[in-house]
Amino acid sequence: MYSIGYLSKKTGVKVPTIRYYEDIGLLSSERNAGNQRRYSAQGLERLSFIRHARDLGLSLEAIRDLLALGADPDAPCADVHAITRAHLADVQARIAKLKRLEKELKRIEANCHAEDVGECYVIEALADHGLCAGAH
Repeated sequence: MYSIGYLSKKTGVKVPTIRYYEDIGLLSSERNAGNQRRYSAQGLERLSFIRHARDLGLSLEAIRDLLALGADPDAPCADVHAITRAHLADVQARIAKLKRLEKELKRIEANCHAEDVGECYVIEALADHGLCAGAH
């Protein structure tokens, strides 16, 4: 059995976050005679899974669903793929939006030839959305 500090050190997840995951039911522990949390090797593996999934940007709800699916060896892998595809679509949409923002910021900056802030096109464009080239 492992202490919460050991789990934190091994996974890089902060102690308050581990407590939070326990509070919302993603992780479980036992209590020793001194009422300290103790985690099994399976708890360490589960926390590592949660950490990696969070690093990949998955929501806690998606992680909860994946953990439930992972606990049932007979569950269809298609359900896991559906969660993954939905997250991938969200990531791709965010990337597309960031690319539009990058293009617009480059355009705004390139159109500024002022010497003084009073004539700065960047300031004007930020103040007037109508000066933007398109939706972003």
